Amino acid sequence: MPSTATTTRPSATTVQPSTALLGQQEREVLHAVGCGLRDDEIAAALGVSEEVVAGHLARILGKLGLRDRAAAIVHAFDCGLVAPGRGPRTRGADPVPRGTGGRTAGPKVRISVLGPLRAWHDGRPLDLGHLRQQAVLAALALHRGRTVSRQELLDGVWGSEPPVTNVVPVHVYRLRKTLRIGDCPGSVVEHDRYGYRLAVGATEVDLADLEALVGAAGTAHRAGDLPEAVRLCSQALDLFRGEPLAGLPGPLAELERVRLTERRITVAQRRSRWRLALGQLAGAIAELVALSAEHPLNEPVAAMLMDALHRSGRQADALAVFDRTRRRLADDLGVPPSPVLRRTRQLILRGAQAGPVRTGPAH
Repeated sequence: MPSTATTTRPSATTVQPSTALLGQQEREVLHAVGCGLRDDEIAAALGVSEEVVAGHLARILGKLGLRDRAAAIVHAFDCGLVAPGRGPRTRGADPVPRGTGGRTAGPKVRISVLGPLRAWHDGRPLDLGHLRQQAVLAALALHRGRTVSRQELLDGVWGSEPPVTNVVPVHVYRLRKTLRIGDCPGSVVEHDRYGYRLAVGATEVDLADLEALVGAAGTAHRAGDLPEAVRLCSQALDLFRGEPLAGLPGPLAELERVRLTERRITVAQRRSRWRLALGQLAGAIAELVALSAEHPLNEPVAAMLMDALHRSGRQADALAVFDRTRRRLADDLGVPPSPVLRRTRQLILRGAQAGPVRTGPAH
């Protein structure tokens, strides 16, 4: 053990700026802690007592503003003292191939935000820890492809009540352990001087699948292939497993719940509009009835349902939808029906089809 640790100590010339406050032996202790060594193993490697090691670690935590040993391990990786998959415990292992970013070949980590946050690796569900830790992962997944700064994580997860200690690195460390692929603890969550990000190619997020399917549906619609557009919209809607990010704390999760719920409504409206254009009245009505019951104050949905009912010869039911929506708007919001809802009602009374209700671009 002593010879292994001493041959992998960081040299003074390679020390990162974030460890400039540490002495040489403190840097050696931080490196060994980052490699996962216990105090007795570090003491044997450095030829000092365990009490000296404990004292060095206490000073390291104080100088760097770290909360505990877990945060020190994260810092050792983040500042470059320890490389993923390298160190005393992995000295005999094959080196990590260049260009892989430390990742091993194999199944990716699958993350779902279109419902309660979930993650799987190779089909196995992962324990993501408590809610704040889950919210950190959700923030990285929602910003997949870019670095999220520590301040963004604090603002998005804790809002106006930030933690009194530096807990972000601790959450990241625990997530790395949970999400790691193979024996590489840093393979999924990466760090640079700007913050943290999900490693490119190591994860799949259902939100990206949603946007790809919606884009493909828009392409099919523009090409005149409405059946294919409907099919792709159905696949996109099947990705939702309930309320997005259900139960997660913080301003970011709250805003994303609203945005993703609206996204789901928009996709469902597009599918219903295209099914109406195909003459699939029964299917479109069933979808719109369910959507209207789920979102009774959504006037574009109510207007589409009124039009679909009228097209199927159910004028009284269509007008009943107007009356029900008008009462809910008055009781819950204290507002009258919007122009689009009133126009749809007038067209139905005149016996004309209301036509498609536009709520945004169809792609």
